[in-house]
Amino acid sequence: MTTQTSLTVQQTARPTGFPTATDFAFVEAPVPAPGPGTALVENVYWSVDPYHREMMDGDFELNAPLEGRTLGRVVASRDPGLSEGDLVLHRQGWRTHALVTLGPNGTRKLRPHEGVPLSAYLSILGGTGLTAYVALTRTLQLSPGDDLFVSAAAGGVGTAVGRIARLLDAGRIVGSAGSAAKVAHLTAQLGFDAAFDYNDGSVRELLAKAAPSGIDTYVDNVGGDHLEAAIASLREHGRIAWVGAIGHYNTGEPPAAPRNLFEVVSKSIRLEGVLVRNHTDVQGEFEEFLVPHLQSGRVAPDVTVVEGFERIVDAFIGMLRGANLGKILVRSAG
Repeated sequence: MTTQTSLTVQQTARPTGFPTATDFAFVEAPVPAPGPGTALVENVYWSVDPYHREMMDGDFELNAPLEGRTLGRVVASRDPGLSEGDLVLHRQGWRTHALVTLGPNGTRKLRPHEGVPLSAYLSILGGTGLTAYVALTRTLQLSPGDDLFVSAAAGGVGTAVGRIARLLDAGRIVGSAGSAAKVAHLTAQLGFDAAFDYNDGSVRELLAKAAPSGIDTYVDNVGGDHLEAAIASLREHGRIAWVGAIGHYNTGEPPAAPRNLFEVVSKSIRLEGVLVRNHTDVQGEFEEFLVPHLQSGRVAPDVTVVEGFERIVDAFIGMLRGANLGKILVRSAG
């Protein structure tokens, strides 16, 4: 590939179960030229996210470039708000080059904070971290001392929830993860008070052992048996922020309803879904809260970085299979 050629990733088939590399194609084309009101961006970092798997079942158009959160650098501009060299966050991911206009689809110029690595802007300081912050401060209305359970705690949102909850003076923080190594990472590196491998037995029993006196709040990234376990462990007036159900994205079936769902009534539990796109107005407040902790080193981005755009499909499939610690990003090898 030369600077005159761009690559896009396109979905070519609807997967059954886990996607495979054969469901995608890399398509080569000339680098587009910016027209009036647009800028040409050469992308530097790409985010691959669990929600992409859901969109593969019908939201993504076949044989068209895929979307996704991306950070790029302007290389030519006819947008008066953008200049060559500017860093831009946009959603036209899964391609090496993109034409963008400030404003539409969340495209915004990045004003880097001194001492904050670029990887943070697509992880803990980006949509992933904002999801965690909104779940904790808006949905759960976390108070100091509240005990918290986080499922898929070693993933992008899960690690961000753990770090931010500690900054908010949460009480006991418990996480679930898919391997002994991830469990050790949560307790040794991320400040979780307890964690368990959900493959070791009944999630309900494992959570009861890790949080014997119960929990006040739960951030759900998995659904199914994790949601059922959390309902069982929640105290009266507990709160649940339901972010996702990654455990079911590849099954083709919706997650099973918890068998103890009526406890939501008997315990006066509140369950609310979290969509970060409904809270973009919180970004400024979130950065004001978190940036000083990133600059001081108290918080660091939890990322797994895959080198080279040509590995973006591998990175996506690896993420769905739990190959990452923290948020998985792809970085340009150029």
